[in-house]
Amino acid sequence: MKKFTLKHVFEGLRSTVQQPTAKPEQVSVVETLHQDNFQVAKTVRHGFPYQPTAVAFDPIQKVLAVGTKHGSIRLIGRPGVDVHVQHETEAAVLHVLFLVNEGAMVAATADDNIHLWNYRQKRPEIVHSLKFQRERITCLHLPFQSKWLYVGTERGNIHIVNIEVFQLSGYVINWNKAIELSRKTHPGPVVHLSDCPVDPSKLLIGYESGQLVVWDLKSRIAEARYQCAEPLKSVTWHHEGKQFMCSHTDGSLTTWTIKQTNPKPSSVIFPHAKTNKEGKQEPCKAIQKVEWKCSKAGESFVIFSGGLTNDKAGRTPSITVIHGKTTTVLEMEHNVIDFTTLCGTPYASDFADPYALVVLLHNDLVVVDLLTQGYPCFENPYSMDLHESPVTCCTYLADCPADLIPAFYCVGARGQKRQGFSERQWPICGGKWGTTSCSYAEMIITGHADGSIKFWDASSVRLQILYKLKTAKVFEKPRTRSIDGDEDPFAIQHIFLCPESRLLCVAGATAHVILFKYSKQENVAEIPCLEIPIVYEVYESGDCSPEYEFPPRPTLQVAHSPHHTSSAGEASDKKSSDKKGHSQSQNHRKKKGASVDYFVPIHVRGGAQKKASGYQADLVCITPWVDGEPPGSISALSINSSYGLLSYGNESGLVIVDYIAKSCLLNMGTPDLYGAADPYQRVPRSPKRNESSKDEERCRSPSSDQLNGVCLSPTGGGRAGGMRRLGSERGDNMRRCRSQDKLDGSFSRSRSSSISSLENISSEAIQCLAFADSYTRKNDTQMAPTLWVGTSLGSVIQVTVSIPSQETRATTPASVTPSGTIFRLKGSVLAMSFLDCNGALIPYQYESWKESKRDRKLERTPTKSLVDNRMSPTNSGEQTWGDRQFVVISTEKVARVVALPSQNCVYKQIITEVSFVVKAEIIQIKDSVCLVCYVATGHLSVFSLPSLRQLIYVDFLPLVDLSFQTRKTGIVDPMLSIWGQQMFVNEDTDQIARTFCFTNYGHGMYLCSPSEIQKFTLSADFCKDLQDLLGELFLPCDMPEPPKQSFFKGLFGGGVSQLDREELFGEASGKGSRSVAKHVPGSTNPEALNARVGTVTGDIARTRMILAERGQKLGDLEERTGKMMTEAESFSSAAHQLMLKYKDKKWYQL
Repeated sequence: MKKFTLKHVFEGLRSTVQQPTAKPEQVSVVETLHQDNFQVAKTVRHGFPYQPTAVAFDPIQKVLAVGTKHGSIRLIGRPGVDVHVQHETEAAVLHVLFLVNEGAMVAATADDNIHLWNYRQKRPEIVHSLKFQRERITCLHLPFQSKWLYVGTERGNIHIVNIEVFQLSGYVINWNKAIELSRKTHPGPVVHLSDCPVDPSKLLIGYESGQLVVWDLKSRIAEARYQCAEPLKSVTWHHEGKQFMCSHTDGSLTTWTIKQTNPKPSSVIFPHAKTNKEGKQEPCKAIQKVEWKCSKAGESFVIFSGGLTNDKAGRTPSITVIHGKTTTVLEMEHNVIDFTTLCGTPYASDFADPYALVVLLHNDLVVVDLLTQGYPCFENPYSMDLHESPVTCCTYLADCPADLIPAFYCVGARGQKRQGFSERQWPICGGKWGTTSCSYAEMIITGHADGSIKFWDASSVRLQILYKLKTAKVFEKPRTRSIDGDEDPFAIQHIFLCPESRLLCVAGATAHVILFKYSKQENVAEIPCLEIPIVYEVYESGDCSPEYEFPPRPTLQVAHSPHHTSSAGEASDKKSSDKKGHSQSQNHRKKKGASVDYFVPIHVRGGAQKKASGYQADLVCITPWVDGEPPGSISALSINSSYGLLSYGNESGLVIVDYIAKSCLLNMGTPDLYGAADPYQRVPRSPKRNESSKDEERCRSPSSDQLNGVCLSPTGGGRAGGMRRLGSERGDNMRRCRSQDKLDGSFSRSRSSSISSLENISSEAIQCLAFADSYTRKNDTQMAPTLWVGTSLGSVIQVTVSIPSQETRATTPASVTPSGTIFRLKGSVLAMSFLDCNGALIPYQYESWKESKRDRKLERTPTKSLVDNRMSPTNSGEQTWGDRQFVVISTEKVARVVALPSQNCVYKQIITEVSFVVKAEIIQIKDSVCLVCYVATGHLSVFSLPSLRQLIYVDFLPLVDLSFQTRKTGIVDPMLSIWGQQMFVNEDTDQIARTFCFTNYGHGMYLCSPSEIQKFTLSADFCKDLQDLLGELFLPCDMPEPPKQSFFKGLFGGGVSQLDREELFGEASGKGSRSVAKHVPGSTNPEALNARVGTVTGDIARTRMILAERGQKLGDLEERTGKMMTEAESFSSAAHQLMLKYKDKKWYQL
């Protein structure tokens, strides 16, 4: 006998209603997107290099290189010229050296590899690699204009590498030959290598133990040895080559003379040592690095990092500049990683003439002006302050209005009054910009943990700050920094910007929402505030009968009465309570006549507030704690300037606010939005639950394959009393424990929970919100303003919006009602968008931005629509029968295209079965529309619309690479499963989704590290133009002339000597041991390799041709020379014979 379930009842009801079938000609849309239109590529990276390890500078090309702990190198030139390269092994970069003015650099990584990078092309590539197999690399030195690289190892040996072919030389300096025979201990790893500025045959070797050796490369013996009293950190030469200076772990600087006979240094100083009361010298921290630079115009510079006394060194990172007798300590905000001095010449034997100092900090890049008194810093023109406060969310807009970026730049420049910076030109000015730029503007908005919002101009390949907004200024300063101790109460979690109306809405960590309006003028006004609770309670009771009386709840008017609507009223109430000395906290308010206690953790500043030009707070909505239970975080946010409505939701329910009338239209628990069609049984839960149970109860995506997006209540119409506000008496809304209210269905397992519709549901979060003019019921002929609500359980609920007439809009609030139309899908709803009957994206409606108050009456014009050649609005003159609109709904599992008003599912697609979608978006590309999804397996999937035909599915980025954003120590690989259950944390993926963005033209971005954002593209056309957009790092530059040698130095042998390294390290020295290092060819793609081979082949052919022509010319010259010699010999013979003929004759005999 067939089992009878409630599911069959609904199917029978649907079968009795005549449902129009979709005709092929009605849904057939010509789609122009093809697989060839897509190509995934990472474009540019912006921000500060995360966890830097080393820095280097090319003084001729004026290019800076920064290596990081994760194996990447950032090559930085003039602002707008920025290239990111990555080693395949992702091992930390320990050392970076430039081949000065040759367009190449050498990098040593923690896995004992040495790589040669060529950055003459726009995309730098590895030409050669050398893997050391027996010894760990600790030090590198590359003499100027030399092809021989000195490599120091942990064992104390020095190997020499030919960087042209990346092969070891047979010349090796072993540690046991460098030290004295009487030494009984190992000197330690090599920490320094350098050749004498005036005699390159003398190599200075510094060991960690403090042993110093001057090695004669020609005679292969140690010419001199010195033993420091303290362990060695770094060494620097004087340009004359007669002295060198060492820094040590005890905070001392020692100076040594080359030809001294005394075994002690010529001078020992402790720059920052102090004498205590007992007459003893206070201990100092180590001086990590020292540089000794001389100037023609004045006294020399001694620059070093560290060396402060122990009581200050731990909390005060510093750089010290000793210029003559003046000592200047430059305090840094972060730990000093490395520094390098920018000099006017690359020749070590010449006066360096330092003009700037680049200091690489743990979280910043500082450039100090050494030529200006007081050593001011240069103002950094790069986007290095992206992580000034941790990034918590991002928004990416392409093709924004042309006047938007100038408007933000105008108010941003007005608010920036930064003084104290150097007036000189930024010294890192290498490279040149790309030859082309994008025709459209791009903007990135970043929200931060301290409540600040930054607007960036991200057009083409640059990133420039436009404007910074501090939302924390809207509130009073909290007594404690955060509520739970690990998150700032003002941290930005969601950003929604309407570019045309310039309305900005943000949601913070304390479940507060702020609406900002843009104004070019300063203003003084009070900030309205609404306290709107969002709570849905299911009371645990054995009695579920209709006669059961539930505890009373306060009305909405009590929840945000006029006394608590204005922040000024709150401020005055708090002041009076403080004066009376009430013991009860001022944050708690017990409503009279109600059994509910409200607690507000943050307060809006009271009274009239001065608002600077730019974004000014227009309305604040705060979600209070109810009965000691904190509200859930805001999970969705949307605004519509045409309707004048703001909507947001959390894990409990939905709020709709009329920001024109400054009133709350609806604050309702998610189950109440269903009306009588709620398919779930709600779990009774205690108002006060701990965090562990809260995490366990979270459910994100039960599935319902059997419904496949078909309308659950096709006839529409909510139940009577369904439009109950949350604060009103609950009545039958609280009776969620009745089994008659649930639907029967077989749900498959989801990644976040194993519950089904028959099991208990504790919460249903609002995940997606979309305002649109659409059809609310079947067979409607007129569109109406609606709000589409997507939930974490895969439901899509329509809310009908009624907008008052234009004449009364300013005084009469709008009204909203759940329509009763519900769609059910598998997985949490991530994105919704609307297409017209031609498959084009329906433009959202908006009110254009206007500045002056006198124009506000003109501002209430009929709703405007954004219409251009990219978006096709709904055709108003189309036929009255059939479907006239498509709604695209994407969840973390499936995608559906539903025709409206018939509510038929015309297309459906399973995006993933074994994993889940982290981010989904409907975007425009090439005058068409597509659905783009980032799957937790690391793949990017693109579907055409409306047919949902998969266009590409490519491997892009593993989700574990973004695990730094997670709150836990690590995340489980989503591909790992136990009994079919995908294990992942909801909060983790939500945070990753907030910083992963898709936008029009196929562009995207994500937070690739806590301090960097990575842009990428899906457009094949953009990839073709990318080479022209990128800047060039290498430019042909003339090498400066070497320093002129004086007559007396040349006469008495005091000048710079020459060294033939080829004779010493070449074939005559033998071949290097293959067991020490292994050569690895450069890892380049075949196309680039073929192109390079073709180029080299062409160059060789041209060279051969030139040599052949030269040989021919030389041959002709030799023939002419031989002919001339023959003629000269004939002439000489004839002259000799003539001389002999007339030798003995007198003049009169001639």
